[in-house]
Amino acid sequence: MQTTAQDIDALLQLRSEHERLEFKAATNRYDFEALVDYCVALANEGGGRMVLGITDQAPRRVVGTQAFAVPERTVAGLFDRLHLKVSWEEVAHPHGRVLIFHVPSRPIGQPLQHRGRYLMRIGEQLAPMSPDVLRSILAEGEPDWELLPAKSACDGETVACLLDVQSYFDLMGLPQPATRNAMLDRLRREGLLDQDGDGWCITNMGAILFAKNLEDFDQLGRKAPRVVVYEGLGKFHARLDRHKTRGYASGFNELVDFVNALTPAAEEFRNGLRRELRAYPEVAVRELIANALIHQDFGDRGALVAIELYSDRIEISNAGLPSISPDRFIDEYQARNSRLSNLMRRLGICEERGSGIDMVVEAAEAFGLPAPDFRVGEKRTTAILFTAKAFSVMDLQERIRAAYQHCCLRYVMNQKMTNRSLRERFKLESRQSGVVSRVIAAALAAGAIKADEANGASSRTRRYLPAWA
Repeated sequence: MQTTAQDIDALLQLRSEHERLEFKAATNRYDFEALVDYCVALANEGGGRMVLGITDQAPRRVVGTQAFAVPERTVAGLFDRLHLKVSWEEVAHPHGRVLIFHVPSRPIGQPLQHRGRYLMRIGEQLAPMSPDVLRSILAEGEPDWELLPAKSACDGETVACLLDVQSYFDLMGLPQPATRNAMLDRLRREGLLDQDGDGWCITNMGAILFAKNLEDFDQLGRKAPRVVVYEGLGKFHARLDRHKTRGYASGFNELVDFVNALTPAAEEFRNGLRRELRAYPEVAVRELIANALIHQDFGDRGALVAIELYSDRIEISNAGLPSISPDRFIDEYQARNSRLSNLMRRLGICEERGSGIDMVVEAAEAFGLPAPDFRVGEKRTTAILFTAKAFSVMDLQERIRAAYQHCCLRYVMNQKMTNRSLRERFKLESRQSGVVSRVIAAALAAGAIKADEANGASSRTRRYLPAWA
């Protein structure tokens, strides 16, 4: 279908670019090598559009482009480089020429590269493809990891001995079938079992979610979450080191309760009643544990989910690098193990709306904690919750991170950050608005946020947006 000027106007209203859409102003020219890079990334993400002549910063507008005056020659050059048939079209918009390159998806199982770099989109940036994403592309066409056999040649009794079948029906809110054959068939339709001749095989998904003991499965014993409590701030002295070997679904609440019970607590008396207050919001601990379990790279067989408690923080890490930038965890979502995450959602353990990190940030704000930190290492992704810390002892980076996350949280709630909202986030009094203004100025200088151009210039009423908005 031919793109019209009205279609272009509709694109201007999109909140942000994504892995299948890229805007560039390219008013006079655009580098061909950069175009090749973006085509590689778009193709690796399943295909998309590269649109020239539209600014990539909000408020987005048509500025027109003179780049690639002979598009036929350009797409021929792209084919020579990538062996990918990119198509193009020009749109005569009232504000100028818009040039669109339509990039098809790469072939199944074949990641594209340019000059030795396998590229992907992380947020609005290009980045080298992470090893686990590259591995998942190369494995396309092969059976999903979740459906591969964890243990074969099982009869019905063996299945019942190895899996906590009752917890599946309890979590689903279903009555257990009257006969064993009906029960086994239900688990088969869920992808937890598969036919194996006259018997059954337990799939990886069945075992990882409902094993009575993960160590009963040769390839999954190392996937049992590890909980370690350290004395002090470092790893020098551990006073507890425990593997939780029940399946992720059947043992989830037990795992979360076990971790929460290990966190520091204080007692509060209110209205004559005593209640226990934990150092970390329980909802935040729950969401971060669920995220780590679901989004881990199961292809890394020797790596597990680690939950490490220190005197000033709790770190929850998993194998694998995220497919989106940590800066976009609040407003973006992409599941690594789609079958697993879908079933975990239906079991009531997680959700797939992408609001889990929103809940973590919101809970940290409500508790008056420093902003959570999300760190990406060479092979692991780590989420960190910190114990309470007064604003006066936070360093500048902690203040900027809190301002950025608060700004993102307000944005996804269709609100804008203001001096007042950030002051309330830091639990400061109205007379300290000048201190908050300095934090906002630092976040602006760091490129984390930007002023809302639709708002007035008064510092007291000015509103702010995430830099990517």
